[in-house]
Amino acid sequence: MAHHGHGHSHGGGCDGHGNGEDGHDHGSPEIGVQYNLYLKIDKDRVECLNEAVEGSGKQVFKPWNERLDKSTFVESDADEELLFNIPFTGLVKLKGVIIIGGEDESHPDRMKLFKNRDAMTFDDVHGEADQEFDLQPDPAGVVEYNTKVVRFSSVHSLSIYFPGNFGADSTRVYYIGLRGEYSEMQRQEVMICTYELRPNPADHKTDVFDPS
Repeated sequence: MAHHGHGHSHGGGCDGHGNGEDGHDHGSPEIGVQYNLYLKIDKDRVECLNEAVEGSGKQVFKPWNERLDKSTFVESDADEELLFNIPFTGLVKLKGVIIIGGEDESHPDRMKLFKNRDAMTFDDVHGEADQEFDLQPDPAGVVEYNTKVVRFSSVHSLSIYFPGNFGADSTRVYYIGLRGEYSEMQRQEVMICTYELRPNPADHKTDVFDPS
C-alpha cells in the first residue's frame, strides 16, 4: 500500500492547458482499434501512487473490449488523489486519452499529463503540466481527450495525475485508454575502435648488454 504525505486543496483551475472542450465523443467501433498503446506499456514498471490495493493501478490499462469490465479497477487510499507513472517500451506519439472512472462522485474531475518525467511523486505534480483537462463522467468510455500532438511527439514515459473527483472521499478508475503512434526506441550504437599501437622501444628495455 502506497501512502504519501502531502497537502492538497479542492480548488484551482486548469491554468489554460485544456478543458472539457477538448473531450470529443467517439462512439464508433473503429476507435477501439486505435486504443492499443496498452500493448506498448512496460507493465512491470508501472507505478500508481496512493493506490488502496498494491498493484491495482496497472490493471486499468487493458484492451478496449474490456474497458467496461468493472472487476478490475484502482481506488485511491489516503485521499482522492492518484498518480500514475507509465513507462513505454519505445517512443510514443500520444494523440488521445479516454478515462472511465467510478460511479457517482468517485470519477476523477481533472487530469494533468506530464511527459518524460520518470518516477514523479506528489511533490512534483504542482508544477506546470504539459497538458491539463477538466473531465466529465464517462461510464461508457466514449469521450476522448485530444492531446497537443506536437508536445507529446516523443514520449518514453507518461505521468497522469488525478488531483480530485466530484465529491467522494476516494477516487476510482476502471480504464485508462491511450491512443497514438509507437516506434521502437532508437538506441545509440557506441562504436568502440581499437587501435594497434606502434611499440615504443622505451617500453621494452632489456637488461642484456650487447657489446656489438
